[in-house]
Amino acid sequence: MFDRDKWQEIFTTIEKNKLRTFLTGFSVAWGIFMLIILLGSGNGLQNGVKKEFESSATNTIWVWSGQTSLPYKGMKPGRNIQLINEDYEAVKTSVKGIDKSSSRYNIWGSNTLAYKKQFGSFNVRNVYPDYADIEKLEIIRGRFINQPDVDQFRKTTTISTQVEAVLFKGEDPIGKYINVNGVPFKVVGLFKDDDSRDDNMRTIYLPISTAQRVFSGDNRITTIALTVGNASVEESKQIEQNVRSKLASLHKFDPTDPRAIFTWNSLEEFQTFMRLFSSINAFIWVIGFGTIIAGIVGISNIMMIVVKDRTKEIGIRKAMGATPWSIISLILQESVLITSFAGYFGLVLGVVVLETVGSKIESPFFSQPSVDISIAIYALLLLVFCGALAGFIPARRAAAIKPIEALRDE
Repeated sequence: MFDRDKWQEIFTTIEKNKLRTFLTGFSVAWGIFMLIILLGSGNGLQNGVKKEFESSATNTIWVWSGQTSLPYKGMKPGRNIQLINEDYEAVKTSVKGIDKSSSRYNIWGSNTLAYKKQFGSFNVRNVYPDYADIEKLEIIRGRFINQPDVDQFRKTTTISTQVEAVLFKGEDPIGKYINVNGVPFKVVGLFKDDDSRDDNMRTIYLPISTAQRVFSGDNRITTIALTVGNASVEESKQIEQNVRSKLASLHKFDPTDPRAIFTWNSLEEFQTFMRLFSSINAFIWVIGFGTIIAGIVGISNIMMIVVKDRTKEIGIRKAMGATPWSIISLILQESVLITSFAGYFGLVLGVVVLETVGSKIESPFFSQPSVDISIAIYALLLLVFCGALAGFIPARRAAAIKPIEALRDE
């Protein structure tokens, strides 16, 4: 039941002690504000790292060649390792656990693309059909290069939206022919890539077999990319080792040679980052909760002072028949009121800062800082509970005051 007189008394007490109430509320508001900012910043860091990984599948093993650094079976170090089509086929067919796979042959240097009177310099990547899944390309119109394109050495290409904008100026590119270094290729698809890196969008894809034949690539490849499905980190590391061992047997180098071939296990690195962010989030909660506790302790101390200042008043109330619960509820309500209002203010301020300032911050490793509103509400409820707990101890002390002792208090 709403007790108007009790609430009026609480507000009168707060009004008489404005500075004390403000400082108490500020400590609570600052605690919840810092918790929201820290949680949002942690999510921003996590989003930034995830965005970097989203440019390709997070379960990919990348392989590219290097130069031997260890002697092996009488052969001196310093031999260049050149990956070829047969290496890719051997890895694909003999190593278990591989889901999607593609080799890639790059045409280095300036590649000129032209359509009618429009032309520009772009990247040319020559791959197998699975590469679209590995790089997470979004096909907007048409299709990506397919297996018949590779098997039949077709002169087809899938281009990016940026290439379309430069060469076609609003004209539908599907079915049109563009010149790639002077050789005509039919546009069969249009894609966009969520990767923020500009070079990924300034790219076209050709069937690797066609590019090797047309541009004198012979059977050379630059990179091998493999996804490992639902494999765990340990399983992916074993697959990575099996790939290394297979290539070592084909090219006759020490399997432990760190420079003969290079590999990058994105799943292992992704999981490492996720574990790191779990630790960061735990640390943030410890710091934020510690800040909130400091504010709650402040409230408890203030309530103790309130009880001491109102000892005589409480004694008079008890002498006139006030129950212990009425005394406790009076102190608790004041404590919860200050905590709730200050906590809500800090929560709203934190969310506003994240939405306005945080949304404008965009960097390779920091993106869209935000906080789950349910977590924020739970934090606020926890704060209110702690505020009630902070007021309960002084409230019990107030309820235990004997009227005669209270009236003698100076």
